[in-house]
Amino acid sequence: MGVIGNILGLGKAAREVAEVFVPNRTQAQEFEHLEQTAALTQYGQEYQLVQKGWFNQLVNGLNRLPRPVMALGTVGLFVFAMVEPEGFARRMIGLDAVPRELWWLLGAIVSFYFGARELHHQRAQKKPARLLEISDGAAQADDNAAVADWLAEG
Repeated sequence: MGVIGNILGLGKAAREVAEVFVPNRTQAQEFEHLEQTAALTQYGQEYQLVQKGWFNQLVNGLNRLPRPVMALGTVGLFVFAMVEPEGFARRMIGLDAVPRELWWLLGAIVSFYFGARELHHQRAQKKPARLLEISDGAAQADDNAAVADWLAEG
């Protein structure tokens, strides 16, 4: 629009009309930058090491044992079956004598352990930081009741 458009005040109006059809690249790039920065910040916070006492470290170490023990124990059963088939067969006969209810109890304990662990990790995740801090974006978020409610929760 140039000088005449600025004198008549048409430059801003034309720019606003054009942005309806073609988004403002600068604002889009700023939003992408904020989004990328917020994501990297969140990922960085997940991997920060917090120095805790020896007891907390011991308990965290014990909490990490069940999955590798079960995985390696299963592989160990296959190795044991190949190395000493008769001893393996005797132990499997012993396992066959375990009542069905006890197997259900073991299954429930394992399921609740992993379910509680997954639930803990889901709850520990933080909501994404407010990314709508670009000029008009904040005003639009305040006008939208659903977005305002979601932002109020975080």
